[in-house]
Amino acid sequence: MAQRGNQLDRETCCCSICLDLLKDPATIPCGHNYCMSCIKSHFNEEDQKKIYSCPMCRETFIPRPVLVKNIMLADLVEELKKAGLQATPADHYAGPEDVACDFCAGRKLKAVKSCLQCLVSYCEQHLQPHYKSPAFENHKLVDPSKKLKQKICPDHKEVMKIFCCTDQKCICYLCSMNKHKGHKTVSAEAERTARQEELGASLQNTQQRIQTREEEVKVLQQEVEVINQSANKAVEDSEKIFTELICLIKEKSSKLKQQIRFQQMTEVNQVKQLMKTLEQELAELKRKDAELTQLLRTEDHTEFLLSYPLQSNVSDPTDTSNIKIRPLRYFEDVKAAVSKVRDKIQEIIGEEWCKFSLTVRSVDVLLPKAEPKTRDEFLKYSYQMTLDPATVHNQLILSDRDRSVEDRYSLTYNSDPNRFTERQQVLSRESLTGRCYWEVEWSGKEVSVAVAYKNISKMDESGFGNNSPQSSRVGVYLDASAGILSFYSVSDTMTLLHRVQTTFTQPLYAGICLSTTFWNDTSARFIQLE
Repeated sequence: MAQRGNQLDRETCCCSICLDLLKDPATIPCGHNYCMSCIKSHFNEEDQKKIYSCPMCRETFIPRPVLVKNIMLADLVEELKKAGLQATPADHYAGPEDVACDFCAGRKLKAVKSCLQCLVSYCEQHLQPHYKSPAFENHKLVDPSKKLKQKICPDHKEVMKIFCCTDQKCICYLCSMNKHKGHKTVSAEAERTARQEELGASLQNTQQRIQTREEEVKVLQQEVEVINQSANKAVEDSEKIFTELICLIKEKSSKLKQQIRFQQMTEVNQVKQLMKTLEQELAELKRKDAELTQLLRTEDHTEFLLSYPLQSNVSDPTDTSNIKIRPLRYFEDVKAAVSKVRDKIQEIIGEEWCKFSLTVRSVDVLLPKAEPKTRDEFLKYSYQMTLDPATVHNQLILSDRDRSVEDRYSLTYNSDPNRFTERQQVLSRESLTGRCYWEVEWSGKEVSVAVAYKNISKMDESGFGNNSPQSSRVGVYLDASAGILSFYSVSDTMTLLHRVQTTFTQPLYAGICLSTTFWNDTSARFIQLE
């Protein structure tokens, strides 16, 4: 009883706005009590509407009620405070997401149980009769639920405790005798037990899948970290290598500049020395010229003869046989040589860049990737290749920077163990890894397009192709890691000619074979794809 009285005291002496014990309690016309400051703030918010309401019962008042302190209630609150009364904690009251006690008056407390027999939810205080009275001993208490009304039959207003297996729905006992008469029925509890076993198995399977997926996600997270670390390291190392390459070029440029300047200074000094000698000789000749001119003008014969031996002596001339008039091209050959180096570097970088790109594209995450369908999708993996002169047959000749091949009468190539000797075949210079796509266009009698290992026999009848329909333009798609090799006829559309699914154990090379029967009218080339 003391607990019950304590609960009533809290409900009477607490403000439903601030949830604390009343401070300067004020009673409004409907009889509810609030802290003076709390109800004033509430009415202030309603001043614009000029209609005032009780926060609990929603009764409205016009005009605004005059608020007066309830002295008797204030004294009661003070006495109860001295007796140890405290406000009900705010978290004991039901919020929008909570199940509220159906028996609480005014502001409702949180329900702690719901009764499937009563179809009512109770707070701790109002639940006590279910624990103490024998009349409630058969009632089924469950965790608080907002769906109690769904357990009532809409036709008979009875609790649905039966499950109709025929219609797969819950029904009440009256339904089992009417609309569901003759149907297979079991108790809701029995059906729940059976389904709970199924649910347990499903739950176990779901938990297993969760565990598997969590492990896979963990692996992929680690993969992301490894990819990021590897990519960062690759960028760092690449920048370092290119920086070293740039420094090397700058160093060579600086040394070449110094060499040119030194040679310039040497040559200029030699020329200036010769110029100085010639200028001195020129000055002496001019002086002699003046003296001789003056002597020739002397009219006195005796004076002329006396001066003649002295004026006739002239120093030997400087040897100028090596002085020639040449075009001003002293260092132009250096520019040409440097330009040639630049062109070679550009060519090497251009050829090697495709390998860089292919190597980058060959990095594959664990997730499978769909095979391309359209030519635009294939072109994302385009790879520029050249043919390897070391493998070309003696009756083939390469051109267009080793991108084209055509048949010729017997030529003489250097002996090489990698050279084909029986069939008119040639392999690409570049190896193929990861995902790559290339196209071969040919004309003439017969051409085979293939992919092979580097160690394919060069001295027997091992030949390319002969297992695909002929097409004048063939596209080849390779996914080395997935073991997929596909050949397509390329026109307005991509038509699959042949597809291989296998496991590649070595680096692959593109191959081209020309007919051995017809000469001088068959050729093939790698297309430069944009």
